Amino acid sequence: MSTKLTRVLVLMCSTRPGALGPVVAQWLTETVASRAAVLGVELVPVALGDLNLPFLDEEEHPSSGLYQQEHTRRWSAIVDAADGFIVVTPEYNYGMPATLKNALDYLSREWAWKPIGFVSYGNTSAGTRSVQHAKQVVTTLRLVPLGATVAIRIGDAVRSGQLLPDAARDSAGVGLLDELVRVAHALRPLRERGRAGALSGPLPGSYARRLTPDDAPEVTVLQRCCWVDEAVVNDTLAIPALHESLEEVRDWLETWDTTGIWLDGRLLGMVRARRVGTDWHIGRLAVVPDLRGHGLGRWLLRTAEAGAGGDCRRILLFTGAKSLRNIDLYHSEGYQSEPLARPDGTTSLSKEMVVGGVVVL
Repeated sequence: MSTKLTRVLVLMCSTRPGALGPVVAQWLTETVASRAAVLGVELVPVALGDLNLPFLDEEEHPSSGLYQQEHTRRWSAIVDAADGFIVVTPEYNYGMPATLKNALDYLSREWAWKPIGFVSYGNTSAGTRSVQHAKQVVTTLRLVPLGATVAIRIGDAVRSGQLLPDAARDSAGVGLLDELVRVAHALRPLRERGRAGALSGPLPGSYARRLTPDDAPEVTVLQRCCWVDEAVVNDTLAIPALHESLEEVRDWLETWDTTGIWLDGRLLGMVRARRVGTDWHIGRLAVVPDLRGHGLGRWLLRTAEAGAGGDCRRILLFTGAKSLRNIDLYHSEGYQSEPLARPDGTTSLSKEMVVGGVVVL
């Protein structure tokens, strides 16, 4: 499972004054709150009426991702940041509200590979025909509807505008959240592979993307896994990567351009780089122990090198003075070692930048 919080939007669809939707949404969020804390879920209530989305008014098709309107860009950011959705919806004339259909139609990529559950309410059918209508649309957007649902028959469940206590309904609400989280974790690799900027990785099915502070938990685990060998080989525990806190990792992920390779939700390797003066510094090159020797480290190194600007004069990196395997890799990629180890037990390696076949001096 991921160590990140799973962000779930609770979408309240009805905009009719006096509608039951706010009461149902409040019941849901209060009922599942303690379970959400256990599962690492962030519940984010969103009332579609508060978004002020007019009927779709973008010139370009949503699949283009080219949005001219500020309300579209704002809605895109909200949906893109979510890992799943729970829709609280009434049934209007055997169908879903126009507000929900319109909100869905505005976007495309942002919805893909995310689970969506439904809490419906109504009279004869308890809103279930609204859910069936919505499922035809959401599957086209590559949303994944859950089997678990909650359906509330207003005549049986509501008195004086409030929901009557119902243990079975409470249990169903928690079950809906449980299923949504399981599916969200299972779909995470597909979501991340579809992110803007994601590249095909060096292994079949893998992909690479820029790491962000949200990836700090996975990066922390990778560092402590990988630098144990470095500590043994160099006979020292004074290696920052072994001791950095989660907050320290988040801090440097803010300032370094860091690339990670992922496969099925697992972080397989990473490398970070940034400019210092006219030098391009590369560091924290790491590959999980069980996949060393498969070319991931070399692929990451070359990817980091490609990020250097044309006006950088050399590429500089550091490793343990006794880390012969690392040093051999760098030598094979054209790096030259400094003659002496540094006082901290590391050695630096560098190579001159080459632009159009000419060494930049």
